[in-house]
Amino acid sequence: MDVFDSAESASATQVARILLVEDEVDVRESIKLQLENEGHQVVDTESGSDALALAESSRFDIVLTDVMIPDINGIELVQRIMQLPTHPVTIVMTGYGSVVEMAVKAIKAGAFDFLSKPFSMDVLSAIIASALRVKGLQDENLELKKTVKGQFSLGKLISSSQVMQEVFRLIDCVADTDSTVLILGESGTGKELIAQTIHFHSTRRQGRLIPVNCGAIPEALLESELFGHEKGAFTGAVASRVGRFELATGGTIFLDEIGDLSPPLQVKLLRVLQERTFERVGGTRTYKSDARVIAATNQDLETLVAAKQFREDLFYRLNVVPVLVPPLRQRVEDIPLLLQHFIKMFNDRRKAELTGVADAAMNLLCEYHWPGNVRELGNIVERIAILKRRGLIAPEDLPEKIRRLPLSHLPSMPAAIPVAGMDLSRTVEEFENRLILEALERTNWVKSKAARLLQINRTTLIEKLKKKSLAEVVAQRAAPSEDLADV
Repeated sequence: MDVFDSAESASATQVARILLVEDEVDVRESIKLQLENEGHQVVDTESGSDALALAESSRFDIVLTDVMIPDINGIELVQRIMQLPTHPVTIVMTGYGSVVEMAVKAIKAGAFDFLSKPFSMDVLSAIIASALRVKGLQDENLELKKTVKGQFSLGKLISSSQVMQEVFRLIDCVADTDSTVLILGESGTGKELIAQTIHFHSTRRQGRLIPVNCGAIPEALLESELFGHEKGAFTGAVASRVGRFELATGGTIFLDEIGDLSPPLQVKLLRVLQERTFERVGGTRTYKSDARVIAATNQDLETLVAAKQFREDLFYRLNVVPVLVPPLRQRVEDIPLLLQHFIKMFNDRRKAELTGVADAAMNLLCEYHWPGNVRELGNIVERIAILKRRGLIAPEDLPEKIRRLPLSHLPSMPAAIPVAGMDLSRTVEEFENRLILEALERTNWVKSKAARLLQINRTTLIEKLKKKSLAEVVAQRAAPSEDLADV
């Protein structure tokens, strides 16, 4: 039996060491030949126990295993391999049973992807390329574990990406000066952590770091918060009060969300930066400021300047040393290291026992666009630590917006009938499954809309979902709603 439905093969961009586990000799030889033609190094075996022994004694990038193999079945083999200290990425393939149900079991066991026989070499090549990307992140993460206290960290900042290493070098250069720093970046990228790192690596580290969120304090109170007030300055001012600039004397004041400052307060802040002096609200005495200023914003200040919403002279006073923090989606290689950090942190804080991240879950996390950046990643790990408590983070543990069982897990229609023939009924059923999932995906998992898209009634769709064993997939991917309650 030849599992490939085409003799053509895609050229591999990266060579992998692959352990192939398949008990049917002709199938095993066919796959091995195709993979070796792409330049991969292939070791093959027919039994699960032999495969496990090989995985324990040798280094493989990928294990490609059938489900129905002697001794240890493919799903159990994946589970056992996932327990190895340094495990290869696993891909499961089968030609038996319910494809969707088997795919769900494989992914839950920790498999990276799933293939239904027959499959094209192009599909396998694409999956191997993706698997190698995840394996590369895993290997990089292992190296980072050894050196995380060295060149890949600065204070509490952790990163392996080149773009963040540039940020680290800039921080290292500017920390020991008194220059004003403007930190630019999206919400959740770690701007306050960078401000802390600059302060605690500076000569002012013995002084205080005073944070002020300019967007969170009402405008009527912000001037008093920044500069203090004298007794009787306004209703309720029963005593004089020291402001944040005075509290930061000898240290650093961190002005977060600086773009939210009102025009009158922009003028007052400009004076502090120019003359290093200020008065308390309701007072006439001039105070000298000996606080280093670090400001941050998630807004485009240059655009605000052009729109006359932010003073140009203040912008140039703040923008002495700009530090641009890239969003997490631009430094995907940091995700495994950050996950390791957050798992350790929340295991300690929440008394949890999370052991790591399954390959399929890691792939989903690396493909997500992260609008909330590092903060969002940390929140997700904390939630999993609270709800799951222990074990490997799997795709089903992730939020619905991240969680996906990609349609690539289901077979595409073959371009031609394979040499060995095909099971027409099963192929048509699998293609129908794929169309049903695609319709649900396009209609945001509302069955009534999906039914209209497929031009069938809703009751028929519900029956097909039950009959096709798709209910578990729908439950795993869809957000709870009344429309999904009867699946």
